[in-house]
Amino acid sequence: MNNILIGVLALCATIIIYYFMQKLYKKWSNPFLLPVLTSTIIIAFFLLIFDIPYQTYMVGGKWLDWLLGPAVVALAYPLYNQWNILKTYPLSILAGIILGAVIGIVSGLLLTKWLLFDDAIIYSLIPKNSTTPVAMEIASSLSGIPPLAAVFVMIAGIGGAVIGPTLLKWFKIHHYLGRGVGMGSGSHAIGITKSMENGEKEGAVSTVAMTLSAVIVSILSPICVYLLM
Repeated sequence: MNNILIGVLALCATIIIYYFMQKLYKKWSNPFLLPVLTSTIIIAFFLLIFDIPYQTYMVGGKWLDWLLGPAVVALAYPLYNQWNILKTYPLSILAGIILGAVIGIVSGLLLTKWLLFDDAIIYSLIPKNSTTPVAMEIASSLSGIPPLAAVFVMIAGIGGAVIGPTLLKWFKIHHYLGRGVGMGSGSHAIGITKSMENGEKEGAVSTVAMTLSAVIVSILSPICVYLLM
């Protein structure tokens, strides 16, 4: 019963923390104040301070986890509204997504191999540019560690959302197609959220990039492992 109470309190606390972090982000639009980043840090600190096991937190947190499914499905709405963009630039979008997937896989694989990481860690890192469920399945099929793959996906998503806009600005990528493909391919759902701030067009392209990237990464991952490991 105590665990259930703590889980419910954790759920309410998560919603409240995210609400205020979102307010903070709207007031000061600093990339390092991204709500998902600041909320994660605060919640992790809270769990450590009060010695609350992650499993206990997830008694309530699982409801937020469950809502991720409908949230992703809801992304189909801006995609529907901007369908003409996809029909106008199909090859450009597809080429960008494939290139992003290849770079994401190969760069992670070669870097960790060069640093002499264990094979299990390398296999867990390879699918970091796909969504969490897909990445965990890919890691499992490659003899990686699914929970570790989920951590890498989170790091890639938050990291890309934080530094991605700055990198795009440095490289003078201002068109919504390039920005949307980059954020969706590299930072999946969190990147889409960031892209939505710049308009529905960029958000729609980012949604397509995330979806196709998951498919392409699942196909290319075993091929790259076979060729490079």
